[in-house]
Order: sequence, then C-alpha cells, then structure tokens
Amino acid sequence: MNRRASLQLLRENPDVSVLIIGGGVNGIGVFRDLALQGVDALLVDRGDFCSGTSAGSSHMLHGGIRYLENGEFRLVNEALRERDRMLRNAPHYAKPLRTTIPIFRWSSGLLNAPLKFFNLLDRPGERGALVVKIGLTLYDWLLRGQAVMPKHEFRLRAAALRQYPQLHPEIVCAASYYDAWMPYPERICLELLLDAEASNPDCRAINYLSAVAGDAHSVTLRDELSGESFIVKPKVLVNAAGPWIDFVNRRMGRDERRFISGTKGSHLVLDHPDLLAATCDSEIFFENDDGRIVLILPYLGRVMIGTTDIRIDDPDEAVISDEEIDYILGMVARVFPAIQVDRSHIVFSFSAVRPLPFSEGGATGQISRDHSIETIPADDTCRYPIHSLVGGKWTTFRAFAEGTADRVLGDLGLPRRAGTQDLAIGGGRAYPRGERAREQWLHDLQARSRLPTDRLRDLFERYGARADDLAMFIAAAEDRALANHPGYSRREIEFILRNEKVTRLGDLALRRTVIAMLGDLTRPLLDELAGICAETLVWSAERKEKEVQLARELLRSKHQIQL
Repeated sequence: MNRRASLQLLRENPDVSVLIIGGGVNGIGVFRDLALQGVDALLVDRGDFCSGTSAGSSHMLHGGIRYLENGEFRLVNEALRERDRMLRNAPHYAKPLRTTIPIFRWSSGLLNAPLKFFNLLDRPGERGALVVKIGLTLYDWLLRGQAVMPKHEFRLRAAALRQYPQLHPEIVCAASYYDAWMPYPERICLELLLDAEASNPDCRAINYLSAVAGDAHSVTLRDELSGESFIVKPKVLVNAAGPWIDFVNRRMGRDERRFISGTKGSHLVLDHPDLLAATCDSEIFFENDDGRIVLILPYLGRVMIGTTDIRIDDPDEAVISDEEIDYILGMVARVFPAIQVDRSHIVFSFSAVRPLPFSEGGATGQISRDHSIETIPADDTCRYPIHSLVGGKWTTFRAFAEGTADRVLGDLGLPRRAGTQDLAIGGGRAYPRGERAREQWLHDLQARSRLPTDRLRDLFERYGARADDLAMFIAAAEDRALANHPGYSRREIEFILRNEKVTRLGDLALRRTVIAMLGDLTRPLLDELAGICAETLVWSAERKEKEVQLARELLRSKHQIQL
C-alpha cells in the first residue's frame, strides 16, 4: 500500500490496536512481530525509516566482547546468539567478519578489568594480551557446541606482521576472532517492514508522519509533507523513538521520568586504497591512547572509521564536529603509523545518538548497552499504556522486539501465534547457500530474464534473492544505465521507487542505495535521480526542484557533502 492510500485509511478510521512511534530497527522489529500475531498496528516516523540511530551505527552485528568486562554476560550471550540468527536469516545483508585486535602490552588492564566488573572503576584503560585472551576465551565459551564461525586465535608479533605488514611494529601480538557486519542496515529495516505489511494487511507503516501531541484517548499525528493533522486512537503505544523517547513522552503529556542519556557516535568513510589494503579484509578493532574503542572497517571498496562517544542532550544536533574529524583521522596512526590520512580522503561522514539508559555521570563507555522496556501504565490522564524501548543494540533487535511484542500481547489479551527466531528476512528467503547453489540460481535467473550474468551478480549482491523480482521487472521493458552512475540502471531505480516507500529524494540517495555513502553522489547524478523520481512518483517541476535543494542541504548539514 502506498503512502497516499495509507493516509486515506487513517482519515477514515482512527482506531488502531497498537501505535508504534519510531521507524528504527527496534520499532520495525516490534511492528513485524505484531504483524505476525495478527495485530493491527500503525508505525510512524517523523523522518524516513531507519534514518536516525539505526542508520548511524558502526554497521556491526557483534556480541560485544568489551561488555564482558562490565559483567554483562546476559547481554553478550544474547547478542552472540542473535548474531548467528542474523547470519542464517539475512545472509544477503549479514556477513561474517574477521576482526583483528593489535595488542601493545602483555598484562596491562589486569587490575582494571575486575575493578570495572565490580563497578569500582569507570575510566577506560588499555587492555593487554592476557585480558584480551580471557575475554575471547569467554566469548568462545558462551557459544560452546553451537558456534557457526571459527574460534579466536593469537599471533605473536612476527607472525602478525607477516599477515598485516602495515601494523605498528611495536605490537607484542595480535588476536583475531569472528563477528559479523551489515553493509546495508537501512535495507534490513526496509525489508523487515515490507515483510510485516505483506504478512498482515491490517498493518501500515508511514514515514514523515510525526507524533506531536497526546491526550487521554488519542494521539495527534502531523504529515511533515503537507502539514495535515490526523487523530489516532490506540489501545497501546510503543515509544520506539530511540534518543527522542523522552521528547515523545513529553508530547504525550507523560514526562514524570527521564529514560535516556544519549551519547553521540560519529564515523568517517574514506576513499583510501592503501588503508583498505592494509586491513587485509579484516576489521581492525583496537583501543586508542585514551582507552576509547576504535574500528577500521573495510566497507564496499571504502574504509569506515569510528567511533566517538560524547554525551549529547538534543539528538537533533548530532553532527560530526571538526574536533571529532581530527580525532578519528588521528586514530589511524595508532595501528598503521606509515599510512597517511587527511581530510582529502573523506567521502562521507555521519553521526547518530545511542539511546542509552539515563545516567547522571561517569564514563560513557561504562553505560550499559543492554535493552529494557520502561512502561508508563494507563491511568485517568492517559487511557493507553506507553512502553518505551530503552537502549538496545542492532544485534539484539529481534529479541528486544519479541519481548516487547509479548508485553503488548499481554495488554491486548492475545496469545502469541508465531515466533521470529528462524524467520528469514526479505532477500534472505530462498537464498542460495554455497557457491554451486548460487551459480545455479544465477543461471536459472539469466535464462528467464535474459539479463547479463554480471548484471545479475550485482543485483544479487545488493538485494539477495529479491534480485529475482528486480531482474524480471528490469527485463520487462527497455532499460539503460544511469548516465552518471553506470553501476545502476533506470529500471532498477524505478523498481525501488515503486516498491520501497521512497518519499523524498534523500531517501533514495542515502538509504535505499549507498550511492551517497560511498562518495559516488555528484550534482549531475542527484539531478538525474530527481528526474526519475519526478517521472515515477509524479512530482511537479516545483516539487522536483524542492527535493533537490532539500537533499543538498541535508547532505551539507549532516554529512559535510557539498554538491
């Protein structure tokens, strides 16, 4: 159902069992789970889906080895299992990742670790080889008997430098283990959302629709495109607004408690072939001199570096600062001293706010990354309960959503019908496993679509098994490569516009594709994409020009991209 039809249904019928505010991965996860239970649910986001915290992550699906030091065994145990579920359920967008830790000391941190465990120390400190070894051994032990990836290994300096010649020569050893990463987190959210709507026609998700007020029985929503207001009468409200949770609760007239202490995390994407080669296809994971965690991630021919961890009160103000840029660039010399990086290598930057549980002070790295549901019960001033989803990690979204859905089902007096533990996501359904199966899948699709095999490989890498639908759509009419980006074609863009809830030009450039993130977006390409949007989505000339200007301003103000 397109956005216009969804809004018309909202005008005709304001009653809904569950209203979910926030279209990040936690809100969308709850939306999908409730859809499978036969519950009618409405999900809204004041911006595009997955345009906030869920888009601004480090693109990791990991167990959180450093959380062991804080004693968060439950979280790490859950995260490791959920990581492996994602590898099974979304193999097109969840990929195994070798992770290597350069280590500069043997015994550093032996005292810090137990002090942190018992909350007697909250400042960061360098972890030596013995501490890392203990942590990785625990990591392997938590998945004993069911691990789907190799166990960790240690290499002494000489062996480590043979494998990673550009590493700092003063390391004493290097440890390697496997986690996972996701090249397209925004597309995971999109496919979860599309799967939910396909499974339950009574569930709708609408972007650019903000919650602006609430009273005893209803919530007022405002269309951010037209300014029109809508009244919704929910039985249950799920506040999945991430770092904006407290802001939403205040708008609902429920501000008796503060739930969130947000911290800003910023990242850079670099076009730097030498740095990319130095990683040897591994994530490099280490501590900077100040004890902060750093990652250098090979990313689709580019290199992603992050992250910072800075307290922030207003998530709308999250944008990378000059100080953060200097800090992130300066971290590279810690492990690759011979490689020079500077601002000329930056092709993209992004910042987002972690919705961490409220805390008065202390080191930001010590704030729990676990998730919780904070419930404001229904009363005379608000007849529907509000469940606020605090914290959480990308890796654990499914488990968090399951727990939330169970809470909501209890409110509604309904039983659980289905689970999501083994439910494939989008293009992960009917996904060919193994090289032989993949080649046969591509061969069969080539026979039906008559598209070149290399083109089908590109589609498969981007969309998994959904490439079948795209290929057949592309083959149904004349197609041509984009004039300003031959890696995409006009029909491919048209398919996205027709089927993936694109509302603004920025949605296409930043979230349905990675064109902007890889530094491939130019002004001529932006204009070309705007032209296809105008034709497919029936925009006026004025709307088309407005969308170009809005996209340019968004890229400038949030990502430091001048077009």
